[in-house]
Amino acid sequence: MVKEINLSTKIAVYPLEECTETEKKLIEAAKKATEKAYAPYSGFSVGAALLLENGEIVSGNNQENAAYPSGLCAERTTVFYANANFPEEKVIAIAIAANHKGSFTEDVITPCGACRQVLLETENRFHSPMKVLMYSEKGVYVMESIRDLLPLSFGDEMLK
Repeated sequence: MVKEINLSTKIAVYPLEECTETEKKLIEAAKKATEKAYAPYSGFSVGAALLLENGEIVSGNNQENAAYPSGLCAERTTVFYANANFPEEKVIAIAIAANHKGSFTEDVITPCGACRQVLLETENRFHSPMKVLMYSEKGVYVMESIRDLLPLSFGDEMLK
């Protein structure tokens, strides 16, 4: 007998002006991080910013390479930097913004599968959901946990 499973995800969508001051600050840090991305091949600059539990905001961006698989996405660059420099600080939220050839994207840019897995690992590491803010010119998508972006995820519980 075939069994059907329905999954649903809650996404709040609102204009930047309706974000909290902390969310706006985090989104602005992600937008600013796009300016330092190394994206000579695609012209697609992505910035990410993390809000840590101690109030610190760290940011990073994508780093391309002529051999495409050798580059690294903004989300992973930022998470790895935070984990290396603030290993005990829980990540409260991540903001993501993308700039394509001088203009911020009209639609939200979501993390790739590898980044989603790394973000889930960070969430699991600190046993706390990480808010996800994805910026676009049309509005901000807000999710309360990376699990909303990665249903049926593979986590540490699978290895026990």
